[in-house]
Amino acid sequence: QVQLVESGGGLVQAGGSLKLSCKVSGSIFSIDAMYWYRQAPGKQRELVATIIFTGGGDTNYADSVKGRCTISRDNAKNTVYLQMNNLKPEDTAVYYCRAGSSWSQGTQVTISS
Repeated sequence: QVQLVESGGGLVQAGGSLKLSCKVSGSIFSIDAMYWYRQAPGKQRELVATIIFTGGGDTNYADSVKGRCTISRDNAKNTVYLQMNNLKPEDTAVYYCRAGSSWSQGTQVTISS
């Protein structure tokens, strides 16, 4: 089992940037991929980005954020990041990271127009 602690949310103006962090502790050797999700009010939770820990470290993005977001990892810090640029009001949501069946507590991201 792993524990995930997320940070980095906040309120920014449209066009701005935010970097979310997800620090991992516990059985980190069991992780083969990590994911960022978001859930806007009244909407289903959406998979935003994926990073695969094995092989070449492939990444994948939802079409809605492709070109604006980058998922990355820092092995020394046991942390996965989501860098978000050119933010839009429709990016407003609670953002979560996931590893296996473990979820972070969620962090609010609000983009003002």
